[in-house]
Amino acid sequence: MNAVADGLETLLADPEVTEILLNGGGQAFVERRGRLEPVTVGLDEAAIRRIVERVIAPLGLRLDRSSPMVDARLPDGSRLHAVLPPVAVDGTCVAIRRFGGGRRELGDFALSPPGAELLRWAVGAGWNLLLSGGTGAGKTTLLNVLAGEVAPGERIVTIEETAELALGQPHVVRLEARVANAEGAGAVPVRALVRASLRLRPDRLVVGEVRGEEAFDLLQALNTGHCGSLCTIHANGPDDALARLESLVLLAGVGLPVDAIRAQIRAAVDAVVHVVRRPGGRRAVEVIAELSGAGGLRPLYPPGPRPVAPRRAPRRPDAVAFVPQPALFDLSGAA
Repeated sequence: MNAVADGLETLLADPEVTEILLNGGGQAFVERRGRLEPVTVGLDEAAIRRIVERVIAPLGLRLDRSSPMVDARLPDGSRLHAVLPPVAVDGTCVAIRRFGGGRRELGDFALSPPGAELLRWAVGAGWNLLLSGGTGAGKTTLLNVLAGEVAPGERIVTIEETAELALGQPHVVRLEARVANAEGAGAVPVRALVRASLRLRPDRLVVGEVRGEEAFDLLQALNTGHCGSLCTIHANGPDDALARLESLVLLAGVGLPVDAIRAQIRAAVDAVVHVVRRPGGRRAVEVIAELSGAGGLRPLYPPGPRPVAPRRAPRRPDAVAFVPQPALFDLSGAA
């Protein structure tokens, strides 16, 4: 890639490298197979600055003392974030998160066969799924895998702050937010894209991450017939995911009482899928829980001694009910 210095080309060509971190002061690390390890790239402060400037210049962005932080997408789809001194005390810091690296499957998330079947059924049944987890847990990767389970004939509209999803279906419309240019104009936030997507006749909405006021508009969409949608949210668990979604809706400042927001969440979200990164770097689906009753969460996975069927009905009229097969439920597969 001609936008980077020679010292990074080897790392960017390595399919096992999923993240490159350049710390101020000449330190550099990469993530391979979920683990960070130090590397030598031979770049000084001036060289790092030149790399970032060459990447962001064609995008109309800038990095200087008046604008010391920048987000950008590289030509290969990788995401770059840079922070300049004096905000970065020890020197310019750069994080490059790479995407791709081969097709992932549900089995890559430590799911036993019934867990994978449950998620495939939920996508086909038109359930609205909220994928939660911490930073680096694999939310976007799992989102990409689940979105890939959508039938080829359906029209998918993806909405992302930085475009990362790579879907193989023939009918995909990709929307990406835009930050303000060097003159402070031209910003297009995720909230505006959510509103615009509803006029694009989507069968499915796929939102890369809900992190702000767009949560209110997304709830309105999910409660007005846009079933089968998928989105991610940063949270430490399924309960925290619902609480955070509630807080994000409040940020929109629409004046809804908390009880009304909770009722909309209960009506809109069918299940929370929580993903974690385990010691050693492996990503795993820890819990699949459906919203039940007055908003409480009812675990469906991992299975207990007596596997339970979902109580919430399919949202698609042509979908059949999910019937767990006890013979398939092998607790060792969830470990």
